[in-house]
Amino acid sequence: MQAIHIQVELLLMLFGNIDPTNITRVFLLGPSHHFYTRKCALSTATVYKTPIGDLPIDLEVIEELKATGKFELMDLRVDEAEHSMEMHLPYLAKIFEGHPVKVVPILVGAVSADNEAMYGRLLAKYVDDPTNFFSVSSDFCHWGSRFHYTLYDKKCGPIHKSIEALDKMGMDIIETGNAEAFKQYLSEYGNTICGRHPISVFLHMLRNCSTKIRIKFLRYEQSSQCKTMRDSSVSYASAAANVDALKLGY
Repeated sequence: MQAIHIQVELLLMLFGNIDPTNITRVFLLGPSHHFYTRKCALSTATVYKTPIGDLPIDLEVIEELKATGKFELMDLRVDEAEHSMEMHLPYLAKIFEGHPVKVVPILVGAVSADNEAMYGRLLAKYVDDPTNFFSVSSDFCHWGSRFHYTLYDKKCGPIHKSIEALDKMGMDIIETGNAEAFKQYLSEYGNTICGRHPISVFLHMLRNCSTKIRIKFLRYEQSSQCKTMRDSSVSYASAAANVDALKLGY
């Protein structure tokens, strides 16, 4: 329950800063937890329903992306099973209540470094449209034996401080916008960031767009503080990328 509470707080902080009067389209990029693909996949739904309100899919943009031949389609069962983008939907429905907005869900699979760059180039043009908003879903370190990841630098002190140092190293790199440095960090430390591919695609988007955008992390939390090797935790962080009237976040 603590992890859910933290996620809610971070999402409220992020989405609470959106000005719905200036946004007409939201791109959702999320990692795939249940469906293996080495590509990015598009939704085949026409609308996402939430208890607060419905969010129509932007079918025109979906068709534009399909026409590139670079995307595959996820069937409704895959779409319904994936929680990475689903968690953002009630917040978006509430923020955009009374404002016309459409969503473009993109499931990011186990994409190679070359294809991360390719998708970043392909999607970059949408960043330059100030009426578009990008929501990139990820958490940070999954630490503990149940996650098969127990990297611990004793120089940092308690285990939870080692995890924090590891995460903040990655967050600092993300703030530079350097996709290659982020990839090197993941290769060197193996941090279990489940949204690493969506984040990398987003960094390549920012590199290839015409608009200068700055990323800034707003908050960092852990679901619990690990003190022994028997403990486990999941880290969470929220960040916003800003340029003039355009705000993007993950």
